Amino acid sequence: MTFKALIVDKDEDGKTHASVQEIEETRLPDGNVTVAVEYSTLNYKDGLCIGPGGGLVKTYPHVPGIDFAGTVEESSDDWYKPGDKVVLTGWRVGEVWWGGYAQKACVKGEWLVPLPDGLTTRNAMAIGTAGFTAMLAVMALEEHGLTPENGPVLVTGAAGGVGSVATAILSNLDYEVAAVTGRESTWEYLKSLGASRIVPRDDVAETVKRPLEAETWAGCVDAVGGAMLARVLGQMKYGASVAAVGLAGGAALPATVIPFLLRGVNLLGIDSVMKPYDARLRAWERLARDLPMEKLEKIIQPATLEDLPKLGADILKGQVKGRVVVDVNA
Repeated sequence: MTFKALIVDKDEDGKTHASVQEIEETRLPDGNVTVAVEYSTLNYKDGLCIGPGGGLVKTYPHVPGIDFAGTVEESSDDWYKPGDKVVLTGWRVGEVWWGGYAQKACVKGEWLVPLPDGLTTRNAMAIGTAGFTAMLAVMALEEHGLTPENGPVLVTGAAGGVGSVATAILSNLDYEVAAVTGRESTWEYLKSLGASRIVPRDDVAETVKRPLEAETWAGCVDAVGGAMLARVLGQMKYGASVAAVGLAGGAALPATVIPFLLRGVNLLGIDSVMKPYDARLRAWERLARDLPMEKLEKIIQPATLEDLPKLGADILKGQVKGRVVVDVNA
């Protein structure tokens, strides 16, 4: 039996190249659940794995795709049986383990979660790791006291995958959302997701000499890091929290400890890759309930396996808006 997959290989000069190929099912990794993949999606990590690797891919040839949703075909795991609808995000699948850019995937059952009631496999991949991470960030902010009454919530990198879903979730929960973007072309898009105001990226892109500025934000979902995160920390209200989910602006943090000491600001690290099973279930249940599907539809860009090499390069350049949903069978 053969199936279609996006195969990334590396030549003798160390350059990677990706192409869609028909491969034998016997080449699948040795997991205990085989899934007929229906949809996958595109994240920044996927762009790295399709292209230069970013140190994430250890062995070639490789099948990227850190997310997928589909139907169980075979299982020796007691939790799953043929016909079950399942979702996978994280666990370094698509990095060190063959992932979802294929019509079949074979993984460990402990990495899967059941598809929540009310979601289709297409919905689940419109959400994907980006949306799952956004929900974890919102939950962490709530656990540290954030409510709509506290004031506006800032979302940096708002037009990206995490930012788009975070904006839609927060707006649906009656928060006032301030969306940071460097692209004027995304303003109407972000307003359609529920952003109450747009903050031009240049307004918060650089650090300032003052360690504290006016108390402005009751919470923040930050996908940028770097100088922007340092600047935002000095603008948080007393006791407010920032959920850090990404580093598109750099991994360094040129900040002082003053916001933490004088305003009690919290910096919350959000990891979605190794998140335990029970926490995953809670997040997916919240997504099914708190993310309006009509807004989710607005941010979907459909794609096929053949489209991924170009889209992978585009996402590394910051040129992908919203969520790419990959129909692996198209």
